[in-house]
Amino acid sequence: MANDIDTQNYSTETPATEAVDAPRPVLNVSGAAVGRRKQAIARVRVVPGSGTITVNGRTIEDYFPNKLHQQLINDPFTVLSLGGAYDVIARISGGGPSGQAGALRLAIARSLNEIDRENNRATLKKAGFLTRDARVIERKKAGLKKARKASQFSKR
Repeated sequence: MANDIDTQNYSTETPATEAVDAPRPVLNVSGAAVGRRKQAIARVRVVPGSGTITVNGRTIEDYFPNKLHQQLINDPFTVLSLGGAYDVIARISGGGPSGQAGALRLAIARSLNEIDRENNRATLKKAGFLTRDARVIERKKAGLKKARKASQFSKR
């Protein structure tokens, strides 16, 4: 009788009956959010559509010619495998191209989080897209040429 217990297979691993990640159905809900980075502010509206991104009335390729910035902006959709599911209408003011791209990414991630919190939040949070990048330009200090650059020291 004691051998009956030993013959059972005990395992600490989870069974291999997990479902394969299938693309989730797109919710017919729109979301809006604000994203900030450096001096840039992006106001975004995400609506179900074909995947077009409009920034200040221009296409993303026209507004952000740098492929790295375009990839940065599309990262929230890529991580959630929602590419081509939502249209983005954005108004951006202030800052330069890098700050504007970062602000737009944060705004898109926040609006996708607002649309479907249960499914999207954990993935976006783990990827770091819901965190505001607080790094800004350091102010110039008195007696220095820039924030930290000083004139060359001369002992004599």
